[in-house]
Formats: sequence, C-alpha cells, structure tokens
Amino acid sequence: MLSLKKKSDDLAVLVEWAEAGEAVDAEFGQALDALDQEVQTAEIKKMLGGEHDRKNAILAIHPGAGGTESQDWAEMLLRMYLRWTERRGFKRETIDYQPGEEAGLKSVTLTVTGEFAYGLLSAEAGVHRLVRISPFDQAARRHTSFASVYAWPELPEDVDVQIEDKDIRIDTYRSSGAGGQHVNVTDSAIRITHLPTGIVVSCQNERSQHRNRDSAMKVLKARLYDLKLKEQQAKLDQIGGVKQQIAFGSQIRSYVLHPYQLVKDHRTREQIGDVNRVLDGDIDVFIKAYLMKRSSGTLGTEAPDDDVD
Repeated sequence: MLSLKKKSDDLAVLVEWAEAGEAVDAEFGQALDALDQEVQTAEIKKMLGGEHDRKNAILAIHPGAGGTESQDWAEMLLRMYLRWTERRGFKRETIDYQPGEEAGLKSVTLTVTGEFAYGLLSAEAGVHRLVRISPFDQAARRHTSFASVYAWPELPEDVDVQIEDKDIRIDTYRSSGAGGQHVNVTDSAIRITHLPTGIVVSCQNERSQHRNRDSAMKVLKARLYDLKLKEQQAKLDQIGGVKQQIAFGSQIRSYVLHPYQLVKDHRTREQIGDVNRVLDGDIDVFIKAYLMKRSSGTLGTEAPDDDVD
C-alpha cells in the first residue's frame, strides 16, 4: 500500500508541474503506467486470500494422448510459463524433465519461488488445448493437441503429512535429458511411488541421490496434501448438494493458431487474438479474470461455453 501511495503522490506532483507549464509528458506517461500496474497488482493480491496462496508453487505439465504433437504442445506451455515467471521476477528450478522421443517433453515438474506464486498458478490448473497446422504432418493437416497443467503449494517442513515407509516404493535410475554430463554416469535419479494412491513423483535434477530423494518427497507431500483437501471438499459438496461445474482436469482454455488466431478461456470467456503474445508469457489477463470470477462467486455459474472450432 505504501508503494501505491508513493506512485499516486508522484503522479500528483507531475500533474502540478504540467499545470505550471513544465514539459513532463514522457514522465507522466511512465508514472501513469506504473500506477496502473501497481493498482492491478494490489487488486490481484486482494483476491488471493487462501491459506496457501502466498506460498511458492510446484508446477507440473503432462502431454495428453497424441504422441509427438501433444509432447511438443507441452514444451510450448513450459516455455510460456517460464516466460511468465521472468516477467514476474519469480525464480524457478526444474525438479524433473522427461524429454519426448522426437520433440517436446513427456513430463516436467518445477518449483516456482515468489510471493503468491501458488495463488496465481492455481488459476492455470487444468487441460489446455491447441489447434494448429501440425509441423510434424507432411500433409499439413490441422491437429488438436491437449496437455494438462497441475499446480500445488510448496509446503513448509512443519506441515503434518504422514508418509509411512511401507506405503512407498523408491526406485533409482540414470537421469536423462538436459542436466550436464554427470546425469548419465550414476543412478542418482529417484522415482517414488505412493502405493495407497498410486501417485508417482520423480526427481533427477541434483547430482546427489539423497538430494533428489528429498526433492521428490517434497513434491509427494504436496500432492498428498492437495489430494486430502480435494477429498474433504468433495465430501462437503456432497453434503451441501453443490455441483461443481469447473472440475479439476477439465478443459479450461483453447489456443487456436489455425484457421484463425485466438486464445479463449472457457471458464471466464476472456479471449485474446494475439496468440504469440500469450505464448510469450503474457497470461495475467486470464489469471486476473479467473480470480475475479472466483472471488465474486460467479465462476462456473453461467451457461456452458461454446467450444472453439
């Protein structure tokens, strides 16, 4: 709030100078843009009042069916989110990256560190759809690809998530893909399977098997905690008779590159014609629209959205 007041005071001073005949057009434009950005940031933070919204995030992307097409789309989404983190000044670290056989990726998990990282990225969880002329199809036909985005809060060490040794299976293997020469030398990569739920997490980012195990356990705890919250919410919804129209994993957004250019969010009806701008990480308009509808209680209460051709 102090920053917002300072920018407002600076703008008021520039107005006084302009009224006095000073040439401050450039400075006034910059100050106005800075104030507008600060107001938007304050609005978003006001809507992020959830228990874990301020926390760092664990972000995972998985391609849907479709082989190379979907794996390439998953890689495009990873690039989009990496560009977005750069815009936000967030730090990120890749925990696990499984490259595709021909292009793209089979799965990726990373941590995003920054204030409200989880609260913001939670708006992106769901299935993302791409429609384009395939660069992998010699006949240049139009293809539809899907990829799923997941977001969990990074939990502090003191959060009580009980994981018993008998409930997990730990496998080691040699790392693959980017990461330096050492990755193919030793079996330092870790895969942990939680037997009761079937949840599988992997980490191959670190040289040390021990550090990879710690990172994988952190992701497993976050996923188990998230699963527990979802089960509790489902019970409450069943008791209260609430029908969730926006289900976890449902298609939330379409990115159309052919036969026209459009990105459309099916939950909020927010849309942008400049697809390249969005794929370069400019997604705040979609996040804000989602948060506004969620905070006003109108998310998912409208008639079903028309699909994008």
